[in-house]
Amino acid sequence: MSAQPDGPEDRLRRLTTIWSRAVFPVTSTSLTRPEFEEQLLPLARRLSRALRARAFDAAEGEAVGAALVDAHCTAPEALSRSLDCVDAYLVLYCGEDGDQEDLRARSSRLQHAMAAGFARALRERTLAEQEAIAQAALRAQGVVAQALHASEARFRAVFEGAAIGIGIADLEGNILQVNGALLRMFGGSEQTVRGRKVQEWTHAEDAPQIWRLYEELVRGEREHYHVEKAFYRPDGTVLWTNLTVSLLRDADNNPQYQLALMEDTTERRLLNLRLRYEATHDALTGLPNRTLFFERLEKTLNSGEGRRFGLCYLDLDGFKTINDSLGHAAGDRLLVEVADRLQSCATAPGEMVARLGGDEFVALTCGPDSRREVDELAARIMNALVAPIRIDGRELTVRGSIGVVEGPVGERSAAEVLRSADITMYRAKSAGGNRFELADPEADARAITRHGLTTALPAALDRGEFFIEYQPLVRLGDGSVRGAEALVRWLHPQHGVLGPDRFIPLAEHTGLIVPLGRWVMEQSVRQAGKWRELYGDGAEGSLRINVNLSPCQLQHPGLVQDTVDILERTGVAPDALCLEVTESALIGADDDVLKPLHRLAEMGVDIALDDFGTGYSNLANLRRLPVSVLKLDRSFTRSMQQFPADPVDLKIVEGIVALAHSLDLAVTVEGVETGAQAEQLRILGCDTAQGWYYARPGPPDRLHELALADATG
Repeated sequence: MSAQPDGPEDRLRRLTTIWSRAVFPVTSTSLTRPEFEEQLLPLARRLSRALRARAFDAAEGEAVGAALVDAHCTAPEALSRSLDCVDAYLVLYCGEDGDQEDLRARSSRLQHAMAAGFARALRERTLAEQEAIAQAALRAQGVVAQALHASEARFRAVFEGAAIGIGIADLEGNILQVNGALLRMFGGSEQTVRGRKVQEWTHAEDAPQIWRLYEELVRGEREHYHVEKAFYRPDGTVLWTNLTVSLLRDADNNPQYQLALMEDTTERRLLNLRLRYEATHDALTGLPNRTLFFERLEKTLNSGEGRRFGLCYLDLDGFKTINDSLGHAAGDRLLVEVADRLQSCATAPGEMVARLGGDEFVALTCGPDSRREVDELAARIMNALVAPIRIDGRELTVRGSIGVVEGPVGERSAAEVLRSADITMYRAKSAGGNRFELADPEADARAITRHGLTTALPAALDRGEFFIEYQPLVRLGDGSVRGAEALVRWLHPQHGVLGPDRFIPLAEHTGLIVPLGRWVMEQSVRQAGKWRELYGDGAEGSLRINVNLSPCQLQHPGLVQDTVDILERTGVAPDALCLEVTESALIGADDDVLKPLHRLAEMGVDIALDDFGTGYSNLANLRRLPVSVLKLDRSFTRSMQQFPADPVDLKIVEGIVALAHSLDLAVTVEGVETGAQAEQLRILGCDTAQGWYYARPGPPDRLHELALADATG
């Protein structure tokens, strides 16, 4: 029989075995190694669950770090070896089939949490031990003064057996006694330590308040203080400690000795520095990551009045194509090469290059002439990308778009600066890429407004913030009302009434145009039904409603069914509805795109070709389109506002009208603003018109008043 593959429990056991073998030699425990392994098993299981959990919980890693202290794994080597095991084997044995990059990132964060939990638990244990030692020292002080042998013995037991370093000195700084733990920390003999004065143990990285606190203590003005302090060992290496110094008083409460308690934090400090580096630098390129960049940017923006900064936000053009065609490994090598080139561009003091993620990089500079410096920095970056990059035997041309932000510090937050740079970068990309653009506050405001409108669109439809205005369609022959075009408006809570040009493109981009268009059609058809009820079966009973249809709606598979459902729900005949489709949407349209329009036309719904004359379509195409109305663009009637009208425009309109009528198509003209225009268009044979000459878009009652006036006039 073939061997069965290891299950999750087997892999977890294997991880625990490796862990116990690494940590057991540096752990003070009475357990055997197999017993110690069983003690680590639940901790390994907890790390495994945290690695694969849906939501990352740092508390799990902190609990494991604290549990190591509870298991007497208090030596710095125990933590270091534990983290090495987790780093090397946790993803390997417990990651299963998850995203390796995400699992490695989680493993790194778990290590950081373990170190934090270990440090906190060890600190709590150390403080408890320090308190016990201090209490013992205080009791021993009185016993020494009374020469009581039993108390002296107790003090000696605590003093010599403590795991932390203990030293006693007089108020002049002469070191009188040290225990074995302190000697081991310094790696010297008792004579070399005891022969020194406290004041000699200065270090270049001592905080200014350390020696001020010391002077206050020896003068009796302070009972104790706690600081982080570095010491030089005899061999020149550095020992980092958590140092607590307490004042010991005699029976008359006079200051007599100083007691120092030292916890060795050197390994923990180095570990934290390593974890800090991993947390603030990009694993692929080695550049500072988003976290470190934001720290630096915020520090720069808060550096004081009178200073300026400059920022370049770079996004590679077409990087996705490289990933898709050559693979992510080639894309990663490309990013590493780009990062190296960008790093070489940061030549001035204080300049910084970072990778935000993906193919996005930023460069920061600051100085009195930041405008010139940031322009030069952007130019250096563009020049650095000119030379092709060779990957897997191929030479790849790299292009990039850069958004540049420059200005005084203190006026904007880091998030606002980066948002402005991001907006400007996309402006450079939309202009063709391979260029850099300087931020423009007005362009930023427009982009932010567009984004705000885009995100508010879905809720606006649910809240009923849209409404419809109607612009009459008038017969040129007798001036009677033929119907109206429905024009949707948005009553925005902050921006007031917005026309369709402000939000229809956003609705098309997000796909909301389909439900919005469905709502407009239903409201408009329902209104058309009300108008027809008002005028009965007379001539005015043929009032219809024109509704615009976007290209996105035209290609939606539910268009025909939605239209049928709306007509049935409202009880309105199909001939009351005319759908306007722009000419550009039908240029080169295949039969699949035209099929829904053919079905609607067969039902009796009119189809109007909107903005006719702007799409440069072949007029012969009109024969294959299911349209019954041509709607001339307002550009044809603009010249008719002057007298005399341009004869060329008159001939063009006359020809289009003749062609349309020969194809049995009605002609509607928009943008009529004067009586002279209306009369000229009537003479040319146009059927209907709309424009401010007749009425501006307004509420449905306005159309009712116009139609009623026609009926009674």
